[in-house]
Amino acid sequence: MALFAVSGYKPDSEYSGKIFGARHSNLFDRSNHYSFGTKIQEFAVPVGEEPSGFLKSCNQEGGVCIEMNHGTTTLAFKFKHGVIVAVDARASAGRYLDSNDVNKVIEINPYLLGTMSGSAADCQYWERLLAKECRLYRLRNNHRISVAAASKLLSNMMMGYRGMGLSMGSMICGWDKAGPGLYYVDSKGTRLSGRMFSTGCGNGYAYGVVDSGYKEDMTVEEAYELGRRGIVHATHRDAYSGGVVNMYHMKEDGWIKVCKEDVSELIHSYKEGMF
Repeated sequence: MALFAVSGYKPDSEYSGKIFGARHSNLFDRSNHYSFGTKIQEFAVPVGEEPSGFLKSCNQEGGVCIEMNHGTTTLAFKFKHGVIVAVDARASAGRYLDSNDVNKVIEINPYLLGTMSGSAADCQYWERLLAKECRLYRLRNNHRISVAAASKLLSNMMMGYRGMGLSMGSMICGWDKAGPGLYYVDSKGTRLSGRMFSTGCGNGYAYGVVDSGYKEDMTVEEAYELGRRGIVHATHRDAYSGGVVNMYHMKEDGWIKVCKEDVSELIHSYKEGMF
């Protein structure tokens, strides 16, 4: 304390009042995590400008050009033998190609998978947090969480931060007592259940391929081929998708990883009929 007096140290609250004004004076320290056990948000948002307002200022009109562009193609569909999840592996930052080897499937637990589209950081953080909540649910209740409940947890998280600049479009896939489950959840809190979803800027191409070949009673090999073909055609037409195809199959006894194949090689096997 004597050292603080000599050095003229002042608490952070005094500095933050001068820097950010009186409107931030009611902020207080909270642990950097999200908890469902309280009625207030537990995720510590950095002190400063409102996130959504800051993002709106990062454009040509605001004098700063930070392109918040995202590119990807992910797809998932249910069929007689489970759920097929197929994704590309290209990560982009505006016009910059960051990586061609990103696994956009998050392995939540042996019976749940989540996909990534939008901001990689947002998807990874919130789906890893969902994995923690699913594990805690298992420990508390001595049985696995359902796919519907897991997707609802993620939707509730997104609802709490709607309008704060998050960017996420995810598919939650799994198998529980009700059978195979597939849900779409995005950063606005939207939650949809369906038999087929595709997200990302290449989703139009993926939907076209999967719609043309989808059958409820197709064999496992036919489903693998359909998922693989959907991603390959999307990466061929969409510049922001590419890399490799990562494919998973969600079965009653858990998920398995089916393949990781280079799209630049696969495209040659499909070129007949494309050109």
